[in-house]
Amino acid sequence: MEPLSEVGNRYAEPLLEVEDLRVEFRTRDGVARVLNGVSYHVSAGETLAVLGESGSGKSVTAQAVMGILDTPPAFVTGGSVRFHGEELLRAKPERRRAVRAEGIAMIFQDALSALNPVFTVGFQIEEQLRVRRGMSRADARTRAVELLDLVRIPHARQRVRDYPHQFSGGMRQRAMIAMSLALDPEVLIADEPTTALDVTVQAQIMDLLAEIQRERDMGLVLITHDLGVVAEVADRIVVMYAGRIVEQADAYSLFRAPGHPYTAALMRSLPHLESKGTRLDTIKGLPPSLLRIPSGCPFHPRCPRAESLCATEIPPPVALEPDRLSACHFAAEVVGRG
Repeated sequence: MEPLSEVGNRYAEPLLEVEDLRVEFRTRDGVARVLNGVSYHVSAGETLAVLGESGSGKSVTAQAVMGILDTPPAFVTGGSVRFHGEELLRAKPERRRAVRAEGIAMIFQDALSALNPVFTVGFQIEEQLRVRRGMSRADARTRAVELLDLVRIPHARQRVRDYPHQFSGGMRQRAMIAMSLALDPEVLIADEPTTALDVTVQAQIMDLLAEIQRERDMGLVLITHDLGVVAEVADRIVVMYAGRIVEQADAYSLFRAPGHPYTAALMRSLPHLESKGTRLDTIKGLPPSLLRIPSGCPFHPRCPRAESLCATEIPPPVALEPDRLSACHFAAEVVGRG
């Protein structure tokens, strides 16, 4: 059966390939199966959006790719992560560190927590340039100023001496972007880069990322639950639920006619101009506990389309078109009704 990663696209050979990735958290309450066979890929110049509710496994996938999961409690139990075809999960720690930041970099969700509060922003950018590139302090400082200027932080030459708490939320996020770009990565993973920012700043951050991506021809993995952001910037979308990818398609096809009931429910929950004064559609129930994932399709307890088959059999990926797949027993019918 064709895995959900094998969705064709117009881009070149993938830079980053994640295949059948499995991660579990071993806790006092039991084993939480956080990722259950996640597969996707991203190529140079492509924006891949990873969409889903909190707890679906979006950030854990990124942390596993970066090799920064805390072990214990997290353990990678299977799968493959390849960068330019090179297997990273079984690479030596020093090789993983070399790829991290220089090949694949990550913007974390909470810049205030990700930045060290006792060092200036400039020092934190300069440190990796001195360690990884062997730059002198003066050259590293010059490059740090250039990077802060690149992400449009005003008065970069002065702000390079400031501490994280002296920046606003939007400026901290820009500083995080500058830090992630310092070593010229080929793939950038942005984990909820606009969380807790007002809509104007969100738009500025997303425009900045898109501009930098075009200039550098980077692959961009955008982790989000914001459908509006996804509609604006994504080339392809993967939708995650309970540690699985339930749908993968190009952005146009997915918004035109979602092929999985979960994706369709997410689309219905979007506010529309014509829905003013009416209640928004919601998805009944809550996402399942990863300690006790339901049998069969994990979405079936919340799915309006569920039948007895859904409670007993995990749905295989269904090819709806040459370039899109959906893990639903009734995917073709869902698209037909859409």
